[in-house]
Amino acid sequence: MRITLKEAENHKGEQLTLQGFVDNIRDLQYVQFVILKDETGKLQMTVEKNEENKQLVQIISNLSLESTVKVEGKLLDSPKVKLRAMEFIPTQIEITSQAPMELPIDIKNKDAALRETRLDYRLLDLRREENNLFFRAQTLLLNAMRNYWYQNGFIEINSPKICAQAAESGAEVFHLDYFGTPACLSQSPQFYKQMAMAANFGKVFEIGPAFRAENSHTSYHATEIQMVDAEISWITSCSDVMDMEEEWLRYAFRELKEKMGEEIKEKMGIEITDATAPFPRIPLEEAKKIIQEKYHFESDRKDDLERQEEALICKYVKEKYNSDFVFITKWPFSARPFYHMKDKDGYSDSYDLLYKGLEITTGAQREHRKDVLEAQIKEKGLDPKDFEFYLDFFKYGCPPHGGFGFGLARVMMQIFEIDNIREATYIYRGPTRLNP
Repeated sequence: MRITLKEAENHKGEQLTLQGFVDNIRDLQYVQFVILKDETGKLQMTVEKNEENKQLVQIISNLSLESTVKVEGKLLDSPKVKLRAMEFIPTQIEITSQAPMELPIDIKNKDAALRETRLDYRLLDLRREENNLFFRAQTLLLNAMRNYWYQNGFIEINSPKICAQAAESGAEVFHLDYFGTPACLSQSPQFYKQMAMAANFGKVFEIGPAFRAENSHTSYHATEIQMVDAEISWITSCSDVMDMEEEWLRYAFRELKEKMGEEIKEKMGIEITDATAPFPRIPLEEAKKIIQEKYHFESDRKDDLERQEEALICKYVKEKYNSDFVFITKWPFSARPFYHMKDKDGYSDSYDLLYKGLEITTGAQREHRKDVLEAQIKEKGLDPKDFEFYLDFFKYGCPPHGGFGFGLARVMMQIFEIDNIREATYIYRGPTRLNP
Protein backbone atom coordinates (compact mmCIF):
# COMPACT_ATOMS: atom_id res chain seq x y z
CA MET A 1 0.00 0.00 0.00
CA ARG A 2 1.28 3.47 -0.90
CA ILE A 3 2.69 5.62 1.89
CA THR A 4 2.01 9.34 1.38
CA LEU A 5 4.57 12.01 2.23
CA LYS A 6 2.49 13.00 5.25
CA GLU A 7 2.27 9.41 6.49
CA ALA A 8 6.02 8.86 6.02
CA GLU A 9 6.77 10.40 9.43
CA ASN A 10 5.14 7.36 11.02
CA HIS A 11 7.81 5.13 9.42
CA LYS A 12 11.08 6.79 10.39
CA GLY A 13 14.09 4.53 10.13
CA GLU A 14 12.26 2.00 7.97
CA GLN A 15 13.04 1.19 4.36
CA LEU A 16 10.40 3.17 2.46
CA THR A 17 9.17 3.66 -1.08
CA LEU A 18 7.74 7.14 -1.67
CA GLN A 19 6.34 8.87 -4.73
CA GLY A 20 5.74 12.50 -5.58
CA PHE A 21 6.29 15.53 -7.77
CA VAL A 22 9.56 17.45 -7.76
CA ASP A 23 8.73 20.78 -6.16
CA ASN A 24 12.23 22.28 -5.88
CA ILE A 25 15.88 21.36 -6.50
CA ARG A 26 18.99 22.89 -4.93
CA ASP A 27 22.15 21.52 -6.49
CA LEU A 28 25.08 22.69 -4.34
CA GLN A 29 28.79 21.87 -4.43
CA TYR A 30 28.70 18.98 -2.00
CA VAL A 31 25.02 18.10 -1.64
CA GLN A 32 21.74 18.07 -3.51
CA PHE A 33 18.38 18.89 -1.94
CA VAL A 34 15.13 17.88 -3.62
CA ILE A 35 11.75 18.90 -2.20
CA LEU A 36 9.12 16.30 -3.00
CA LYS A 37 5.39 17.03 -2.87
CA ASP A 38 2.18 15.08 -3.14
CA GLU A 39 -1.41 15.88 -2.29
CA THR A 40 -0.71 15.51 1.45
CA GLY A 41 2.41 17.66 1.89
CA LYS A 42 6.12 18.07 1.23
CA LEU A 43 9.34 16.33 2.26
CA GLN A 44 13.04 17.03 1.76
CA MET A 45 15.25 14.44 0.08
CA THR A 46 19.01 14.83 0.59
CA VAL A 47 21.80 13.32 -1.52
CA GLU A 48 25.45 13.84 -0.64
CA LYS A 49 27.79 14.13 -3.61
CA ASN A 50 30.17 11.21 -3.17
CA GLU A 51 31.28 8.18 -5.14
CA GLU A 52 28.65 5.94 -3.58
CA ASN A 53 25.83 8.29 -4.73
CA LYS A 54 27.28 9.00 -8.18
CA GLN A 55 24.29 7.52 -10.02
CA LEU A 56 21.74 9.34 -7.80
CA VAL A 57 23.58 12.64 -8.26
CA GLN A 58 23.48 12.21 -12.04
CA ILE A 59 19.73 11.54 -12.00
CA ILE A 60 19.04 14.66 -9.94
CA SER A 61 21.34 16.75 -12.13
CA ASN A 62 19.08 15.95 -15.10
CA LEU A 63 15.82 16.21 -13.17
CA SER A 64 13.27 18.94 -13.98
CA LEU A 65 10.72 20.59 -11.71
CA GLU A 66 7.24 19.03 -11.70
CA SER A 67 8.57 15.66 -12.89
CA THR A 68 7.38 12.67 -10.86
CA VAL A 69 9.72 10.28 -9.08
CA LYS A 70 9.64 7.04 -7.13
CA VAL A 71 12.31 6.87 -4.44
CA GLU A 72 13.50 4.21 -2.01
CA GLY A 73 15.40 4.88 1.19
CA LYS A 74 14.99 5.89 4.82
CA LEU A 75 13.41 8.89 6.56
CA LEU A 76 15.50 10.25 9.42
CA ASP A 77 15.08 12.95 12.05
CA SER A 78 17.10 16.03 11.16
CA PRO A 79 16.53 19.08 13.40
CA LYS A 80 18.58 21.29 11.08
CA VAL A 81 16.06 20.81 8.26
CA LYS A 82 13.42 23.55 8.34
CA LEU A 83 10.83 21.45 6.52
CA ARG A 84 9.34 19.13 9.16
CA ALA A 85 12.78 18.59 10.83
CA MET A 86 13.37 15.39 8.86
CA GLU A 87 14.99 14.30 5.62
CA PHE A 88 14.73 11.35 3.28
CA ILE A 89 18.00 9.62 2.36
CA PRO A 90 17.47 7.72 -0.90
CA THR A 91 19.20 4.59 -2.09
CA GLN A 92 17.34 4.51 -5.40
CA ILE A 93 15.60 7.13 -7.57
CA GLU A 94 13.36 6.37 -10.54
CA ILE A 95 11.96 9.14 -12.75
CA THR A 96 8.41 7.97 -13.47
CA SER A 97 7.62 10.96 -15.74
CA GLN A 98 9.84 13.78 -16.96
CA ALA A 99 8.46 17.31 -17.26
CA PRO A 100 10.04 19.83 -19.68
CA MET A 101 12.76 22.05 -18.24
CA GLU A 102 10.62 25.15 -18.89
CA LEU A 103 6.94 25.22 -17.90
CA PRO A 104 4.38 27.44 -19.65
CA ILE A 105 3.44 29.13 -16.35
CA ASP A 106 5.24 29.74 -13.07
CA ILE A 107 3.43 27.56 -10.55
CA LYS A 108 5.01 29.24 -7.54
CA ASN A 109 4.14 32.79 -8.61
CA LYS A 110 0.45 33.15 -9.37
CA ASP A 111 0.86 36.76 -10.52
CA ALA A 112 3.56 35.93 -13.08
CA ALA A 113 0.92 35.01 -15.68
CA LEU A 114 -2.44 36.45 -16.67
CA ARG A 115 -5.49 34.65 -15.30
CA GLU A 116 -6.59 33.51 -18.74
CA THR A 117 -3.15 32.05 -19.39
CA ARG A 118 -3.32 30.16 -16.11
CA LEU A 119 -6.75 28.88 -17.08
CA ASP A 120 -5.28 27.67 -20.39
CA TYR A 121 -2.88 25.60 -18.29
CA ARG A 122 -5.32 24.84 -15.47
CA LEU A 123 -3.66 21.46 -14.95
CA LEU A 124 -0.50 23.18 -13.76
CA ASP A 125 -2.32 26.04 -12.03
CA LEU A 126 -4.18 23.52 -9.87
CA ARG A 127 -0.87 22.23 -8.52
CA ARG A 128 -0.47 25.39 -6.47
CA GLU A 129 -0.68 24.64 -2.76
CA GLU A 130 -3.52 27.08 -2.16
CA ASN A 131 -5.63 25.36 -4.84
CA ASN A 132 -5.08 22.00 -3.19
CA LEU A 133 -6.20 23.54 0.10
CA PHE A 134 -9.19 25.21 -1.56
CA PHE A 135 -10.58 22.01 -3.05
CA ARG A 136 -9.92 19.99 0.09
CA ALA A 137 -11.92 22.61 1.99
CA GLN A 138 -14.71 22.42 -0.60
CA THR A 139 -14.80 18.64 -0.21
CA LEU A 140 -15.06 18.94 3.57
CA LEU A 141 -17.79 21.58 3.33
CA LEU A 142 -19.88 19.51 0.92
CA ASN A 143 -19.46 16.45 3.11
CA ALA A 144 -20.65 18.44 6.15
CA MET A 145 -23.67 19.70 4.20
CA ARG A 146 -24.57 16.18 3.18
CA ASN A 147 -24.07 14.88 6.72
CA TYR A 148 -26.53 17.44 8.07
CA TRP A 149 -29.10 16.42 5.50
CA TYR A 150 -28.57 12.70 6.11
CA GLN A 151 -28.91 13.20 9.87
CA ASN A 152 -32.15 15.13 9.39
CA GLY A 153 -33.99 12.70 7.13
CA PHE A 154 -33.46 14.28 3.71
CA ILE A 155 -33.49 12.20 0.52
CA GLU A 156 -30.87 12.87 -2.14
CA ILE A 157 -32.23 13.20 -5.68
CA ASN A 158 -30.57 13.45 -9.09
CA SER A 159 -32.81 15.37 -11.45
CA PRO A 160 -32.43 15.21 -15.27
CA LYS A 161 -30.24 17.76 -16.97
CA ILE A 162 -31.95 17.42 -20.36
CA CYS A 163 -35.35 19.06 -20.07
CA ALA A 164 -38.31 19.99 -22.26
CA GLN A 165 -38.96 23.27 -20.46
CA ALA A 166 -36.80 25.94 -18.84
CA ALA A 167 -37.34 26.55 -15.13
CA GLU A 168 -36.62 30.26 -15.55
CA SER A 169 -36.22 32.57 -18.54
CA GLY A 170 -36.25 30.69 -21.82
CA ALA A 171 -33.70 33.15 -23.21
CA GLU A 172 -31.04 31.89 -20.82
CA VAL A 173 -30.99 28.22 -21.73
CA PHE A 174 -28.82 26.12 -24.01
CA HIS A 175 -31.15 24.68 -26.63
CA LEU A 176 -30.57 21.29 -28.21
CA ASP A 177 -32.22 18.83 -30.56
CA TYR A 178 -33.38 15.78 -28.63
CA PHE A 179 -34.06 13.20 -31.35
CA GLY A 180 -36.10 15.73 -33.32
CA THR A 181 -37.77 17.31 -30.29
CA PRO A 182 -36.69 20.71 -28.96
CA ALA A 183 -35.06 20.46 -25.53
CA CYS A 184 -32.68 22.41 -23.33
CA LEU A 185 -30.05 21.92 -20.67
CA SER A 186 -31.38 22.40 -17.16
CA GLN A 187 -30.91 25.79 -15.51
CA SER A 188 -32.09 24.48 -12.16
CA PRO A 189 -33.56 21.36 -10.54
CA GLN A 190 -36.43 23.56 -9.28
CA PHE A 191 -39.35 21.82 -10.98
CA TYR A 192 -38.07 18.36 -10.03
CA LYS A 193 -37.51 19.33 -6.41
CA GLN A 194 -41.17 20.34 -6.32
CA MET A 195 -42.14 17.08 -7.99
CA ALA A 196 -40.41 15.31 -5.09
CA MET A 197 -42.59 17.26 -2.66
CA ALA A 198 -45.73 16.14 -4.52
CA ALA A 199 -44.31 12.60 -4.44
CA ASN A 200 -44.28 12.71 -0.60
CA PHE A 201 -40.49 12.66 -0.27
CA GLY A 202 -40.82 15.26 2.48
CA LYS A 203 -37.30 16.70 2.40
CA VAL A 204 -34.83 16.48 -0.48
CA PHE A 205 -31.49 17.85 -1.59
CA GLU A 206 -29.41 17.77 -4.74
CA ILE A 207 -25.84 18.71 -5.59
CA GLY A 208 -25.32 18.77 -9.34
CA PRO A 209 -24.64 20.82 -12.48
CA ALA A 210 -26.82 23.54 -13.94
CA PHE A 211 -26.39 25.47 -17.18
CA ARG A 212 -27.00 29.18 -17.78
CA ALA A 213 -26.73 30.59 -21.30
CA GLU A 214 -25.94 34.07 -20.00
CA ASN A 215 -23.54 35.99 -22.22
CA SER A 216 -22.08 37.50 -19.08
CA HIS A 217 -18.44 38.33 -18.52
CA THR A 218 -18.67 39.34 -14.86
CA SER A 219 -16.59 37.97 -12.00
CA TYR A 220 -19.65 36.18 -10.58
CA HIS A 221 -21.18 34.32 -13.53
CA ALA A 222 -20.41 31.07 -15.31
CA THR A 223 -22.29 29.08 -17.94
CA GLU A 224 -21.89 25.77 -16.07
CA ILE A 225 -22.16 25.77 -12.30
CA GLN A 226 -22.51 23.30 -9.46
CA MET A 227 -25.81 23.95 -7.72
CA VAL A 228 -26.63 23.06 -4.13
CA ASP A 229 -30.40 22.77 -3.63
CA ALA A 230 -32.84 21.73 -0.92
CA GLU A 231 -36.63 21.60 -0.62
CA ILE A 232 -38.87 20.79 2.36
CA SER A 233 -42.60 20.08 2.79
CA TRP A 234 -45.23 21.11 5.32
CA ILE A 235 -43.96 24.65 5.89
CA THR A 236 -46.03 27.69 6.91
CA SER A 237 -43.85 30.40 5.32
CA CYS A 238 -40.37 30.98 3.93
CA SER A 239 -39.26 31.56 7.55
CA ASP A 240 -39.22 27.77 7.92
CA VAL A 241 -36.87 27.55 4.94
CA MET A 242 -34.62 30.27 6.37
CA ASP A 243 -34.55 28.45 9.72
CA MET A 244 -33.41 25.26 8.02
CA GLU A 245 -30.79 26.94 5.84
CA GLU A 246 -29.35 28.87 8.77
CA GLU A 247 -29.05 25.76 10.94
CA TRP A 248 -27.58 23.79 8.03
CA LEU A 249 -24.96 26.44 7.19
CA ARG A 250 -24.03 26.82 10.85
CA TYR A 251 -23.38 23.08 11.04
CA ALA A 252 -21.32 23.06 7.82
CA PHE A 253 -19.23 26.13 8.66
CA ARG A 254 -18.56 24.87 12.18
CA GLU A 255 -17.22 21.63 10.72
CA LEU A 256 -15.01 23.54 8.29
CA LYS A 257 -13.66 25.81 11.00
CA GLU A 258 -12.98 22.99 13.47
CA LYS A 259 -11.27 20.69 10.99
CA MET A 260 -9.46 23.07 8.64
CA GLY A 261 -9.74 26.56 10.13
CA GLU A 262 -6.22 26.66 11.55
CA GLU A 263 -4.62 25.40 8.34
CA ILE A 264 -6.55 27.91 6.23
CA LYS A 265 -5.61 30.75 8.58
CA GLU A 266 -1.95 29.72 8.66
CA LYS A 267 -1.54 29.27 4.90
CA MET A 268 -3.92 31.90 3.53
CA GLY A 269 -4.54 34.33 6.38
CA ILE A 270 -8.32 33.82 6.22
CA GLU A 271 -10.45 33.46 9.35
CA ILE A 272 -13.27 30.98 8.80
CA THR A 273 -16.54 31.96 10.49
CA ASP A 274 -18.33 29.36 12.60
CA ALA A 275 -21.60 31.17 11.74
CA THR A 276 -22.71 31.12 15.38
CA ALA A 277 -24.13 34.65 15.29
CA PRO A 278 -27.83 34.66 14.29
CA PHE A 279 -28.48 35.66 10.68
CA PRO A 280 -30.46 38.95 10.73
CA ARG A 281 -33.61 39.16 8.60
CA ILE A 282 -34.19 42.54 6.95
CA PRO A 283 -36.97 43.41 4.46
CA LEU A 284 -35.72 44.74 1.14
CA GLU A 285 -37.27 48.19 1.59
CA GLU A 286 -35.71 48.54 5.05
CA ALA A 287 -32.32 47.40 3.73
CA LYS A 288 -32.44 50.08 1.02
CA LYS A 289 -33.37 52.70 3.62
CA ILE A 290 -30.42 51.69 5.82
CA ILE A 291 -28.04 51.86 2.85
CA GLN A 292 -29.33 55.29 1.84
CA GLU A 293 -29.29 56.82 5.35
CA LYS A 294 -26.05 55.28 6.62
CA TYR A 295 -23.93 55.16 3.47
CA HIS A 296 -25.64 57.81 1.31
CA PHE A 297 -26.05 55.44 -1.60
CA GLU A 298 -29.30 55.20 -3.52
CA SER A 299 -30.01 52.91 -6.45
CA ASP A 300 -32.50 53.52 -9.23
CA ARG A 301 -33.63 49.92 -8.86
CA LYS A 302 -36.36 49.43 -6.28
CA ASP A 303 -36.96 45.72 -6.85
CA ASP A 304 -33.39 44.43 -6.44
CA LEU A 305 -30.05 45.11 -4.79
CA GLU A 306 -27.07 46.26 -6.80
CA ARG A 307 -23.69 44.73 -6.05
CA GLN A 308 -22.60 47.80 -4.09
CA GLU A 309 -25.80 47.65 -2.04
CA GLU A 310 -25.14 44.01 -1.18
CA ALA A 311 -21.68 44.94 0.05
CA LEU A 312 -22.97 47.88 2.09
CA ILE A 313 -25.80 46.05 3.84
CA CYS A 314 -23.39 43.23 4.71
CA LYS A 315 -20.97 45.79 6.12
CA TYR A 316 -23.81 47.19 8.26
CA VAL A 317 -24.83 43.74 9.50
CA LYS A 318 -21.25 42.80 10.34
CA GLU A 319 -20.81 45.97 12.41
CA LYS A 320 -24.22 45.79 14.14
CA TYR A 321 -24.79 42.05 14.52
CA ASN A 322 -21.30 40.55 14.01
CA SER A 323 -22.72 38.27 11.35
CA ASP A 324 -21.27 37.54 7.92
CA PHE A 325 -24.76 36.50 6.78
CA VAL A 326 -28.02 38.40 6.31
CA PHE A 327 -31.41 37.37 4.92
CA ILE A 328 -33.09 40.01 2.75
CA THR A 329 -36.86 39.37 2.78
CA LYS A 330 -40.11 40.82 1.40
CA TRP A 331 -39.27 40.99 -2.30
CA PRO A 332 -41.75 42.41 -4.82
CA PHE A 333 -43.50 39.63 -6.71
CA SER A 334 -42.61 41.37 -9.97
CA ALA A 335 -38.94 40.52 -9.33
CA ARG A 336 -39.54 36.82 -8.58
CA PRO A 337 -40.52 33.71 -10.60
CA PHE A 338 -44.16 32.75 -11.05
CA TYR A 339 -43.83 29.73 -8.74
CA HIS A 340 -43.08 31.82 -5.63
CA MET A 341 -46.02 32.18 -3.25
CA LYS A 342 -47.35 35.64 -2.44
CA ASP A 343 -47.70 36.59 1.21
CA LYS A 344 -50.74 38.37 2.68
CA ASP A 345 -49.29 41.75 1.66
CA GLY A 346 -48.73 40.74 -1.96
CA TYR A 347 -44.96 40.36 -1.63
CA SER A 348 -43.13 37.28 -2.81
CA ASP A 349 -42.69 35.04 0.25
CA SER A 350 -39.02 34.73 -0.56
CA TYR A 351 -35.57 35.83 0.48
CA ASP A 352 -32.00 36.29 -0.66
CA LEU A 353 -29.15 35.25 1.61
CA LEU A 354 -26.09 37.49 1.40
CA TYR A 355 -22.70 36.34 2.64
CA LYS A 356 -19.73 38.69 3.01
CA GLY A 357 -21.12 41.15 0.51
CA LEU A 358 -22.52 38.81 -2.14
CA GLU A 359 -25.89 37.15 -2.75
CA ILE A 360 -25.42 33.39 -2.51
CA THR A 361 -28.97 32.04 -2.14
CA THR A 362 -32.48 32.64 -3.32
CA GLY A 363 -35.12 30.79 -1.32
CA ALA A 364 -38.90 30.90 -1.07
CA GLN A 365 -42.15 29.25 -0.18
CA ARG A 366 -43.48 27.84 -3.45
CA GLU A 367 -47.02 28.17 -4.67
CA HIS A 368 -48.51 24.66 -4.45
CA ARG A 369 -52.12 25.36 -5.50
CA LYS A 370 -52.64 24.56 -9.16
CA ASP A 371 -55.24 27.26 -9.88
CA VAL A 372 -53.11 29.97 -8.26
CA LEU A 373 -50.04 28.79 -10.17
CA GLU A 374 -51.95 29.04 -13.45
CA ALA A 375 -53.04 32.58 -12.59
CA GLN A 376 -49.47 33.58 -11.68
CA ILE A 377 -48.12 32.12 -14.91
CA LYS A 378 -50.56 34.33 -16.82
CA GLU A 379 -49.65 37.32 -14.63
CA LYS A 380 -46.04 36.90 -15.78
CA GLY A 381 -47.18 37.00 -19.43
CA LEU A 382 -46.57 33.27 -19.93
CA ASP A 383 -48.83 30.58 -21.32
CA PRO A 384 -49.91 27.81 -18.88
CA LYS A 385 -49.94 25.38 -21.83
CA ASP A 386 -46.14 25.64 -21.92
CA PHE A 387 -46.01 24.37 -18.33
CA GLU A 388 -48.52 21.51 -18.49
CA PHE A 389 -46.01 18.87 -17.33
CA TYR A 390 -45.11 21.07 -14.36
CA LEU A 391 -48.72 21.88 -13.45
CA ASP A 392 -49.47 18.16 -13.44
CA PHE A 393 -47.28 17.89 -10.32
CA PHE A 394 -49.99 19.75 -8.40
CA LYS A 395 -53.05 18.05 -9.88
CA TYR A 396 -53.23 15.23 -7.35
CA GLY A 397 -52.45 17.09 -4.12
CA CYS A 398 -49.22 18.69 -2.99
CA PRO A 399 -48.12 19.86 0.49
CA PRO A 400 -47.07 23.44 1.21
CA HIS A 401 -43.35 23.53 0.56
CA GLY A 402 -40.31 25.68 -0.07
CA GLY A 403 -36.59 25.57 -0.56
CA PHE A 404 -33.47 27.25 -1.82
CA GLY A 405 -30.56 26.87 -4.19
CA PHE A 406 -27.15 28.40 -4.66
CA GLY A 407 -24.04 28.11 -6.77
CA LEU A 408 -21.25 26.35 -4.91
CA ALA A 409 -18.48 28.45 -6.47
CA ARG A 410 -19.99 31.68 -5.16
CA VAL A 411 -19.92 30.40 -1.61
CA MET A 412 -16.33 29.20 -1.98
CA MET A 413 -15.35 32.57 -3.49
CA GLN A 414 -16.58 34.34 -0.39
CA ILE A 415 -15.06 31.87 2.07
CA PHE A 416 -11.63 32.24 0.49
CA GLU A 417 -12.07 35.93 -0.40
CA ILE A 418 -11.44 35.28 -4.10
CA ASP A 419 -12.48 38.05 -6.47
CA ASN A 420 -13.34 35.94 -9.51
CA ILE A 421 -15.47 32.82 -9.96
CA ARG A 422 -12.93 31.49 -12.46
CA GLU A 423 -10.51 30.90 -9.58
CA ALA A 424 -13.19 29.14 -7.52
CA THR A 425 -14.16 26.59 -10.16
CA TYR A 426 -12.28 23.38 -10.92
CA ILE A 427 -12.70 23.86 -14.68
CA TYR A 428 -14.44 27.12 -15.61
CA ARG A 429 -16.96 27.46 -18.40
CA GLY A 430 -17.91 30.90 -19.66
CA PRO A 431 -19.04 32.55 -22.90
CA THR A 432 -15.49 32.54 -24.31
CA ARG A 433 -14.06 29.42 -22.67
CA LEU A 434 -14.76 25.87 -23.79
CA ASN A 435 -11.28 24.43 -23.07
CA PRO A 436 -9.56 22.73 -21.35
